[in-house]
Amino acid sequence: MLIHHVATAADWERARATGSYTTSTRGRSLEQEGFLHAARAEQVAGVLERWYADVTEPLVLLVVDTDRLDELGVPWREDPVGDDTYPHVYGELPATAVGRVEPVTPGGPPPAG
Repeated sequence: MLIHHVATAADWERARATGSYTTSTRGRSLEQEGFLHAARAEQVAGVLERWYADVTEPLVLLVVDTDRLDELGVPWREDPVGDDTYPHVYGELPATAVGRVEPVTPGGPPPAG
């Protein structure tokens, strides 16, 4: 399964330099939140509109294959959020687990598969 995480380009560049990504969501760290927020492809547009509509810095979409997380021993699961479920990653996201990085903007096209 592919899951997606919205990141600032600056946060992603730091993760590439250090080897792991630890921003849970806008303004919150993994340590503060306890997990990294993620979304299925069909949820990304709503996440962008709800939480990132006023962001002016460049954003990227990190695309992660959950099979790769499993291989690396990084726990993740779908958790109930309101009337839906969202994937959450319960640990640092190794930069090597990110299979694709796409520029993204609120109101832009949805992610490719």
